[in-house]
Amino acid sequence: MHETPVIFPVNLIIAMGIPPFVAFSWVATIIILVTALLARKSLNLVPRGVQNLVEVIIEFFLNLAESNIGPAGRHFFPFIATIGIYILVCNFLGLLPGGSAPTDNLNTNAALAIPVFLITHYYGIKAHKFGYIKHFVGPMRSLPALPLMILMFIIEVIGHIARPLTLSVRLFGNMVAKHKIILILGILSPAIVPTAILGLGVLVSVIQAYVFVLLTTLYLAGAVEEAH
Repeated sequence: MHETPVIFPVNLIIAMGIPPFVAFSWVATIIILVTALLARKSLNLVPRGVQNLVEVIIEFFLNLAESNIGPAGRHFFPFIATIGIYILVCNFLGLLPGGSAPTDNLNTNAALAIPVFLITHYYGIKAHKFGYIKHFVGPMRSLPALPLMILMFIIEVIGHIARPLTLSVRLFGNMVAKHKIILILGILSPAIVPTAILGLGVLVSVIQAYVFVLLTTLYLAGAVEEAH
């Protein structure tokens, strides 16, 4: 169970019957939009302030997409960057006093993982048409290999169906564990290691956002590349 959030005016929204994870999801969205508008308003040839921070983050996601997917990575970059930034902001909200990370709720994580699953196979089919089935059956060279191809197809289908579940549960489990550990350590030593506790929370938040985005990138790369 989560402590009652006390951030104003989020507590007013929650009092209206909106679940905390939804309310803080709205907060994360507003933060991202406001930051983007500020960065756009202060565009300069020499980056400064908010623009500098935004450019560093954007370049990181662009390099991640292009290094794993190739030239097509730029096409997927907006989707990858949006998911990564959103998860990162949501994770950080859980570090605020009275805050709650939307990503420690399976509903939020499923809403992120399912589009990844759908887009992965949409672009896989779009890129390879019927040949996309080669990604599931292995080399199709001879009839004696047919039983093995069927077995591989079943295994691959199960593995692909499990991807949204693993993406959701991995992020959920780590964020809940982070929240509980920070809470316990804060109770045991509130005046000794607050900075270390906060640093641990930041590290976990960044790593979990990176893992989710990296797996998304690898899934997309595997879908659009040629089967071997």
